[in-house]
Amino acid sequence: MLSSLAAAAVAADAVLRVEASEPRAFGYQVGDHLQRRVVVHVPAGWTLDEASLPKPGGRGLALELRAVRKKRTPGASGQRLELDLDYQVFLAPAAPRTVEIAAQRLRFDAGGRVEEALIEAWPVTIAPLVQAEAPTRRGLGEMQPDRAPLLIDTTPARTRLAAYAIAAALLLAGLALAHLGPPWNAARNRPFGVAWRRLRGLPAQPDAARWKQACVALHEALNRSAGEVLFERGLNDFLQRQPGFAPLREDLQRFLRMSSEQFFGGAAREADDGRWLLALARKCRDAERGLA
Repeated sequence: MLSSLAAAAVAADAVLRVEASEPRAFGYQVGDHLQRRVVVHVPAGWTLDEASLPKPGGRGLALELRAVRKKRTPGASGQRLELDLDYQVFLAPAAPRTVEIAAQRLRFDAGGRVEEALIEAWPVTIAPLVQAEAPTRRGLGEMQPDRAPLLIDTTPARTRLAAYAIAAALLLAGLALAHLGPPWNAARNRPFGVAWRRLRGLPAQPDAARWKQACVALHEALNRSAGEVLFERGLNDFLQRQPGFAPLREDLQRFLRMSSEQFFGGAAREADDGRWLLALARKCRDAERGLA
């Protein structure tokens, strides 16, 4: 009896047949994976055409074959081919829908002729993620208004920001005073800076007393800049030492000559001499600062 059973097993392995282990046909949603196992009993001497194996892919379809794993084991009279097919659901229907795992045909070379094994199609039901219509129960029906945002007390944060701003302003003021104060103060206290402040209110035609005071103030600035009492004959040396005043050569010559004639020679004054002297004082102040 055992020999007859063995003979029956050998005879069964000598016939091409397909056995499919089907997954459950329901309860799937978009993104789920389902596996199908197919066992093909291949007679001895038959060769599988690898090109007929299922190929991963199928974009745009309800089910996409993501992976194919195959395994061969020897049988009593041939070989056993195991295929593990992994499918993923890419359909999100509005209502339950049944689709099919597509049928496949495997080709074999059977000693000069071609034989095919059919893997039958299999139906699969895909369920929607949500109900087609939301229930009308309060809170589950139509879109609800947004909840008001939780209010946070920002008073401490605003107080800290104000304190930081005040501290930053004080620090910036200190830096400005430390770095800009001495140069600005020094510029104001230069000879022509002082003379300019003294002459700023000089009218276009001052009286004799104010005219004399204005000329003395400008002379003092020239003397301080030159480091000596400056006369017209020493102007060239002064301009060589202070080239920033070179563009004012003619105006300085005119001032030295005019003041000498008026103080020592009693010459008559010119019209609008106050306005001209004030303009000269401003030009000398700018030249002293390197702005001329």
